[in-house]
Amino acid sequence: MESHRGTTQVEFYVPARSLIGLRTRMLTATQGTAMMHHNFLEYRPLKGASAGRATGVYISKNTAKVTAYSVDGLAGTLIVAPGDEVYEGEVVGEHGRDKDMVVNVTDPKPLTNMRASGSDSKATIKAPLRFSLEMSLEFIEDDELVEITPKSIRMRKMYLKENERKKMERGRS
Repeated sequence: MESHRGTTQVEFYVPARSLIGLRTRMLTATQGTAMMHHNFLEYRPLKGASAGRATGVYISKNTAKVTAYSVDGLAGTLIVAPGDEVYEGEVVGEHGRDKDMVVNVTDPKPLTNMRASGSDSKATIKAPLRFSLEMSLEFIEDDELVEITPKSIRMRKMYLKENERKKMERGRS
């Protein structure tokens, strides 16, 4: 570690697989002022497992358009906006806990004849987080895939159906 005229230069020896996600974390921590450069040093034996994501994800239960009513109550970071088309098994947000959760983000608001003042509240939705290709590759876990089309970059589970995911989870145990 060396300091030069107000900047600090830090040198590390890290495995190449640990560089995935490091750039985004460094830019966030330094508010965009970090510069990163890396060179290959040598091949070494694999040591330990790489750190994964600490949180789970929200997984879409249905195939349809996202509605503001259904995503209003979800805590965490969403990566879809009302009006976006989603399909079963697609990752639609980041869950605050460590387990994945299947959610219905396509549920329309029920229509009733009963109206009372103050009972109908408007949905307040934060802007969704849009992932770039690099951010998507950093975000996914071993059981997830990144899907690239000309119009979008989506993340999805390897097994789209919920019963297939449960079956594969039992097979791993």
